[in-house]
Amino acid sequence: MSQQVAVVTGAGSGVGRAVALELAAHGWRLVLAGRRAEPLDAVAAEAGPGAALAVPTDVTDPAAVDALFAATAEHFGRIDLLFNNAGTFGPSVPLEDLTVDGWRAVVDLNLTGAFLCAQGAFRLMKRQDPQGGRIINNGSISAHTPRPGSIAYTATKHAVTGLTKSLSLDGRPYRIACGQIDIGNAATEMTAAMSTGVRQADGRIAAEPTMDVADVARTVRHMAELPLEANVQFATVLATTMPYIGRG
Repeated sequence: MSQQVAVVTGAGSGVGRAVALELAAHGWRLVLAGRRAEPLDAVAAEAGPGAALAVPTDVTDPAAVDALFAATAEHFGRIDLLFNNAGTFGPSVPLEDLTVDGWRAVVDLNLTGAFLCAQGAFRLMKRQDPQGGRIINNGSISAHTPRPGSIAYTATKHAVTGLTKSLSLDGRPYRIACGQIDIGNAATEMTAAMSTGVRQADGRIAAEPTMDVADVARTVRHMAELPLEANVQFATVLATTMPYIGRG
């Protein structure tokens, strides 16, 4: 059983919740970050007594992110993993109807939030003893192939791939590894519409298959538990028959 420490953002629901509980089940100690305290407290209770610290955090706020990693250092003394998961689809609207505020909200959460958390983790991993750790960014199938009406989400997920590569390079001198998991159609609250119908590249509305979010959680744990001398740079986990290979 691991006694390593993981910070999970967006931990109150969906992929973040599933990953947090998978890690807790294998002995990880957790710092759970998200905007709302109530779901974080519920996940902490599921994780078990003393396993998790809930820290309500707006990852788009630099001061809040600083406080998150200060709390991690104070409570556990170190960080071994950041699962950079907080994100949003944003509005699915025609390009010409997307407001600048709508664009910025997606960029602030999916990209700037991921950068701020990676920066906070990097600083702590660099100064702790023993030095080093791992960052896993939640990318998306959209980092490779977009959906209609998803320009803000798709652009940020392409940018997350650049973030992953730069972190991997900049982390080398300090034993900080960085990888990315690209997820397609995991069954969560965010993807509930998949089973009823979503717009396809040819304009049709069609239901899409989903997969158990637990399969994503196990993949993240595998990536997390590798020795720092090994890294899964990019992993793609998707519902086998979803319209991705050959989409469009």
